[in-house]
Formats: sequence, C-alpha cells, structure tokens
Amino acid sequence: MPFFKKRTLASTALSAIAVPALAAVVVNSPVNGAQLGSPFSLSAVAANCSSQNVVAMAYSLDNSAANTMFNGTAINAEVQSGNGSHTLHVKAWGKGGAVCVTDIAITVEGMMPSNAMSAANLQVLSNWVAQHDTAAPGTSSGWMSLNNWPSRSGNARKFVSNYSNYGNQRFEVSYGDDTSSTNFLYDTWIYLPSPSTSIANVEMDMNQVMANGQTVIYGFQCDGWTGTWDYTANTGTPSKPIDTWLHSKAACNPRKWSADTWHHVQISYSRDDSGNVTYRSVWFDGAESDLYVTVPSAFDLGWSPTLLTNLQLDGDTAVSGIVTAYLDDLTIYRW
Repeated sequence: MPFFKKRTLASTALSAIAVPALAAVVVNSPVNGAQLGSPFSLSAVAANCSSQNVVAMAYSLDNSAANTMFNGTAINAEVQSGNGSHTLHVKAWGKGGAVCVTDIAITVEGMMPSNAMSAANLQVLSNWVAQHDTAAPGTSSGWMSLNNWPSRSGNARKFVSNYSNYGNQRFEVSYGDDTSSTNFLYDTWIYLPSPSTSIANVEMDMNQVMANGQTVIYGFQCDGWTGTWDYTANTGTPSKPIDTWLHSKAACNPRKWSADTWHHVQISYSRDDSGNVTYRSVWFDGAESDLYVTVPSAFDLGWSPTLLTNLQLDGDTAVSGIVTAYLDDLTIYRW
C-alpha cells in the first residue's frame, strides 16, 4: 500500500507540470529577431489549428488589416517591407473556423525604392554559356539544363563542372543593358546536392557597362579556402587593371552549407560614376553580414553596353573532380 501511495503522489505532481504546446504555425524562415533585406523570404507550415485541419494560411505586417492569403498548409513567399523593426504575423485557419497565429519580430534594412526595376527568373534564359576561366589554373568543362526537381519555381538551372587542378568553370548570361542604374540587389537561391565536399568557391558576379564605356565588375564569392565572403577590386587602373580578390570579415564556406537544401543569398551593392563599388551587405538564409567597403572596380574592356551575371564553380582538389549546383529564382533589382 505505501508503494502504491508514492506512485499516486508522483503521478499527480507530474500531471501538474505545464508542458509547452508546439506552435500550430511553424515559421521556418525568418527566425525570430532576424535582420533582413527586402524582399525577404517567408517559409511556414501549419497542418492543424486547434485540432482542425488547416485549409488556408496568410501573413500580415504590424497593424495592417490586409492579409496576403494562401490556400493549403504552407507559405513560400517573397515579402516586401519598409526599413525598421516589424512584427510579422503568420496565420492559419482551420476547417471549422479556428485561427492560429505565430508572431515573428524582424528588422528590415536595405529596402528598395518604388522605382526599382527587376530582371526576374534569369536562370531560365536560353543564352547562358559555359567557359573555363582562363585567369585561373587547371582545366574545366561544363554543361547546364533546366530541371523541375530540385526546384522552387519548377524551372531551376542545373550547373555541372568537370574539372582538374581546381578547375574554375564560369557560366554567364547577358540579360539587358542599363548604363545609368547605380544600386543593385542580387537575389537568388542555391542548392548543392550531396556530397558537396568537392566544392571550393561559389562565385556570383555581375558586370555593368557605364555611360563612359568602362565596365564595372561586381565580383562576389563564398570562399571555402579562407572561410569568408570575398569581393573584388581593381588594384591597378582601368587601362591596366589588376583584378584582385579581397577577404571580408564575414564568414562563409560552401562546404559548410547544408546539402540538399535551398539556400537564399542576397547581395547589396552600389557604384559611383567613376566605378567605385560599395559592397553593403550580404544575407545568407536571412542572416545579415554587414560589409560597407568601397573599392575601385572600373575596367577598360571595350564592351558594348550590357548587364551580365556570372556563376562560377571552383573545385577543391588538384586532381579531377565534379561540382554540381542548382540556381533558382535568380532576380537582380536595380535603381
């Protein structure tokens, strides 16, 4: 009998302990307290709300009464927001009318003005070309294809580089011309299939010919050798250029990216009329790293007016290897 009483008391005490319930609305991105650029990515799911099957979801910002609605049990959206601190309300409706909400505190920086232009879904353009970067060691060859899996939009571009002696295969596409825009936001999603241990660098560049005929190179990469985000500078002159990689203090290593996962990369930069580039910030999966460095980056290349973007994949070994990456929802904003 004493043993039985002890078990009864213990059971009663345990039943009185409050166990936190799992949130009905699970927000995968952004995380609470995140510092973000605009637009930022919202990813959320909700299967049940107050024991009811979820039939619709929505989000709103701050005190706005306007809900952006989605049918079903998931949200994957790009959200525009003004600068400053905000509360993101992510909501779900059950079949019987129940409403569940998860609130996320965010800080938004780098809002684009209303006159910003965008070139969207650049990964689907048919004029992509592949070539070996002759300024780098080794040899490489590459090929591309459009794929509906893995993909966010249903049209992701697959890039494959076969290389030796570190390789360095460049894939590029021209998507227009604009000599007057001076501010840019490079925005894309990148997927590295497993195993992703043979990749050294993921380089994401943009080139712009200015009104004076000089080409500005906005060079940017995740550097697996130094574990940093890098940017380029012309340490020579426009007529006698020396294209040089400089290392920031912001950490990045593609071999540490989760494989078989889409990663969101946003890069903000601007230039002046002389081709001096200011690299402002980079966001990786919603986490911001401030850069705020200004470097000369004008080159006399003799190009006709163009806007061009590159993706370059570098291997990590002196022997032969293969590197594969997928790019989706590639959009470049400018103003």
